[in-house]
Amino acid sequence: MTLVQLQYVLAVAEYKNFTVAADKSFVTQPTLSMQIQKLEKELNVEIFDRTSHPIKITQIGEKIVQQAKTILMEANRMKHLVNEEKGLLEGDFVIGVIPTILPTLVPLFYKTFEKKHPKSNLIIKEFKTEKIIKGIKDGSLDFGIVVSPLHEDQIIEKTLYYEPLVAYIPEGHRLTSQEKIVETDLESADLLILQEGHCFRDNVLSLCEASKIKQRPVKLESGSFDALIKLANEGYGMTLLPALVAEELPKKLRKNLRQFENPIPTREVSLIYHQSQLRDSFEEELIKTIQSILRGKIFLEQTNESHATVSLPK
Repeated sequence: MTLVQLQYVLAVAEYKNFTVAADKSFVTQPTLSMQIQKLEKELNVEIFDRTSHPIKITQIGEKIVQQAKTILMEANRMKHLVNEEKGLLEGDFVIGVIPTILPTLVPLFYKTFEKKHPKSNLIIKEFKTEKIIKGIKDGSLDFGIVVSPLHEDQIIEKTLYYEPLVAYIPEGHRLTSQEKIVETDLESADLLILQEGHCFRDNVLSLCEASKIKQRPVKLESGSFDALIKLANEGYGMTLLPALVAEELPKKLRKNLRQFENPIPTREVSLIYHQSQLRDSFEEELIKTIQSILRGKIFLEQTNESHATVSLPK
């Protein structure tokens, strides 16, 4: 039994196809199949039911897949332990980032971090929060960047920053004439929000609930901020945006941004990882890099929430 064989098993388990698994593993399909067959012969079991399409994992195969994940995760921990002891920041670092954060945050720190640590290889994957938590627990992800708090067993959360929420109010809207708005100005039936599964949707709905806004059915939902802005411009309502998203709007749309009166609502963004991870140096360096870039842009401390102002892009 080899670690490579276990890696191939996990690839087939994920993609349910030998050809795709081989391609993702950068080997030929016969090579991958032969190694898995060797492992099955050694264990005297069938891990996969090859007669079904897509391929199914057998009952004993499910247990083998779970054990393979544990073995490979521990093998990787051995490498991490050695690198940490030597003070080396090198190798692959797989980070899951939620869709409402990745496009604005990752471009800010990615090149800076890799330039400072050329032997590191940041692998960024876009997943929703639920899949990031699962990935950290099963070892397929080293870290995650999500909206917190999560209150998940075995997961450590380190706050990166507090991102203010900004209102996008198109021309002709009932709030257009206001220079600033307050939470009670919001109406759920007038609010365009992201679809279910996006944590920013939950942030907005929680804000409405906390402000005791009259809850009426939300008329329109979408999967992206760009779509919400377009719908708002076409007269379907208003929307809320994270500050870093608002900062990247084209100049002609920035006139529609409105800041909240203090206390400004924010979302907490954190770096998360498994409590057993051994890559403390990476965690510290990544937090330091991200916060140094964002310092002066948005809040790094929660205590600033009720007394701060946000500079909206002109």
